This record gives sequence, structure tokens and C-alpha cells, in this order.
Amino acid sequence: SGCVLLDCVLGGGWAEGRMVNIVGDKSTGKTLLAIEACANFAKQHPDGDIFYCEVEAAFSPEYAEGLGFPVSRVTFIEECRTVEDLFEDLQKKLEKCSKPTLYIVDSLDALSDRAEQEREIDKGTFGANKAKIVGQLFRRLVALMEEKNLTLFIISQERDNIGVMFGKTTTRSGGRALDFYASQIIWLSQIKTHK
Repeated sequence: SGCVLLDCVLGGGWAEGRMVNIVGDKSTGKTLLAIEACANFAKQHPDGDIFYCEVEAAFSPEYAEGLGFPVSRVTFIEECRTVEDLFEDLQKKLEKCSKPTLYIVDSLDALSDRAEQEREIDKGTFGANKAKIVGQLFRRLVALMEEKNLTLFIISQERDNIGVMFGKTTTRSGGRALDFYASQIIWLSQIKTHK
């Protein structure tokens, strides 16, 4: 992972050929962990492929390069705007995959689904559709990812769980599929903010 303490927690580092999920509020280091994962993957697999699907339009390659991000080794995926696009792109990558591969999604929450894209803004939202598609995507791909040694590194934003009075008051988009299919889930939060 690039962090000795985190390696101890993870049992040696990020699980290769599996799905990893990083969840957190803003400014908790989610993208930083992805940058370090890319840097360490590039060192461990000199011939491996790295794909970065950056949906939030907030990534700075220059800043990341200063942190060890291997810009010359990374292929940026720009055409994914929906979870369906992501599924199609991952399928293509898995079909051609012949060496260790790291695929970063930053972030899953920024992806909508095609039905939402086609709906007018004042027609309301129906969040269950995206969760259903995400569940189908992971069910179809998780076994193939292990076979092809593709590590899927998904960043999720922490959201308020509206209407919850007791128990966990935060959640992430995409339903519970990530709980079942991700081999490692890290929740990041700020303990204290200094002013």
C-alpha cells in the first residue's frame, strides 16, 4: 500500500486480483491511497498495466507525480460517465488482460446510470436502479478479475444516511454490493480538525 501501518492492518498490502473499496468523507486521503497504490504497483509489476478512471474532474497529474504517481505508466479512462460505461470498459480490459493490472475508479459515487442521465432534472431520483446495476456488474466480473489478476480499486464518498436515527448514520452509493464483493474495505474519517 505504501504505508507500513496500513500494510500491517491489511495483512501485507492490497489484495491483488480482488476488489478494494476506500470509503471516506472529503479530504480524508482516499485519492492519496490510490496514488500510492499506483506507485507501488508500478514498482512491483514493471510490465503491469495501470488504468485510472477519474470521474470527479479533480485529479492533478502534476501534483500526483510529485507523490510518486507513475504518470507515464498510467492510462487515463475519460469516456466512463455511467456505471454501464464502467462495466463495458472493464469487460474490454478483462478480455485483453494478459498481465497484472490495476484499475482505479475515482469515484463510484460520481458515476450515474444511463436512466438517470436520460431523466429530466425535475423528475426525481430513483437510487435503487444504480445499486442494482452495480450489484450485477460485480457478480459478473469478480471471478474473472481473480482469474486475470486485475485489481479493482474503488473510491467511494461517504454520504449521510438520511432518516436514520440510530445505528450507522453514514453510507455510500451503490447499495450493499461492495460489502459482499470487496475483499478489503477501508473507511476513512477525520478524528479532529485543526483550525
